Amino acid sequence: MFRSLALLLLAAAPAFGAEPELALKPAAGHELVENNCQICHSLDYIPMNSPFLAQKGWDAEVHKMIKAYGAPVDDKDAQAIIDYLAKNYGG
Repeated sequence: MFRSLALLLLAAAPAFGAEPELALKPAAGHELVENNCQICHSLDYIPMNSPFLAQKGWDAEVHKMIKAYGAPVDDKDAQAIIDYLAKNYGG
């Protein structure tokens, strides 16, 4: 009986820890953010950092991700991502 209960709890464990997926604000550029940013990290970082970042801050963050961490984002997409973040999540 203990073994059955333990297996049941192990099977259900992922459901207990599941968090709802963040939905970004629908606007021009949100698909670029989803496709590029969540390759490396959760999209939860966006609203967490939004009170602190305006256009200049998001510009620095996106370029840091590209230059320091090697995020594979081209220049055209980077600017669209920055514009989306500043407009929709600017502090």
